Amino acid sequence: MQLHFKDYGNGPPLIILHGLFGSLDNWHSTSVKLAAQFHVFAVDQRNHGSSPHASEMSYPAMANDLDEFMRAHGPARAHMLGHSMGGKTAMEFALRYGDRVEKLIVVDIAPRAYSPRHEKILQAMLSLDLPAFETRKEIEEALAPAVPELATRQFLLKNVTRAPGQTFHWKLGLREIAGDYARLSEPPTATAPYGKPVLFVRGEASDFLLDEDISLIRGLFPQAELRTIPRAGHLPHVENPAAFLQTVNEFLAADRTGDEHLSRGSS
Repeated sequence: MQLHFKDYGNGPPLIILHGLFGSLDNWHSTSVKLAAQFHVFAVDQRNHGSSPHASEMSYPAMANDLDEFMRAHGPARAHMLGHSMGGKTAMEFALRYGDRVEKLIVVDIAPRAYSPRHEKILQAMLSLDLPAFETRKEIEEALAPAVPELATRQFLLKNVTRAPGQTFHWKLGLREIAGDYARLSEPPTATAPYGKPVLFVRGEASDFLLDEDISLIRGLFPQAELRTIPRAGHLPHVENPAAFLQTVNEFLAADRTGDEHLSRGSS
C-alpha cells in the first residue's frame, strides 16, 4: 500500500489524516499554514484521494499503511493529527506504535463505536450511474433527495472526476468502503494506553465527541486534554480555522511534562 501524499514546509514532521469521503486536498489550507512551523505530510488514506483501493477498510489495516508510509518516506517519529475517521486511524497507530508518535491530535471523534450514520449517503452515492451524467450539476441534483445539505453534496462531489473525453467516475474506492463500512464505525482495536500528550479537539456544535466520552478517553490516553472550538461543528478546521490553528499550534509548541489531564468541560 503506497499512500499518496503531499508535503509542505520544513521542521518537525507532522502527519495529517483526513476523514471519511475526504482527501488530503481538504486539508491544503491548514497544511500550508502549519508548514510555517512543521514539515507537514498530508496523506490520502486507502480508498481515498489518489491512494490505492483495497477491499479491507479497518483501523489496524490503515495503521499498518501509515507504518509503511513512515518507513518509506523518512520520519521515524512524527506528530500526528487525524480528523474523524483519520482520528481513529491516528489513535490506532499511537496505541500500536507509541514510540513513533511525538504528540497526538484527534479532531472531533472519540475512541468508541458509532452508529452507521453515513449509510444513507453511501447508498445514495452507490445508486448513481455516473457515466450517464453530463454535468456535475446533474450529479449534485441527483444526490439532493438523500443529501439535502448543499455543503455536504459539494464535499462529496470532490470525489467525482473524469478525464477529457471520458465519462464521470468515482475517484475514491466507493464499493470497497461500502463493503467494509461497518468496521469504520468500530473503536480502535489496540488497548495499550498511549502515555504521551494528546489533544482532543471538538466543534462546539458537533455531537461526535461528548462529555460522556471523557472517561473512555482517559483510560486510553491518560495525558489527554480537551479543547472546544467555538462557532464550529464537525469541521472545526474549516468552520473556525483561526481558532483551530491557534489551538493546534499552542499544543504542539507547549513543553508538557505529563502533569496535565483531560477534565470535564474543558474549552
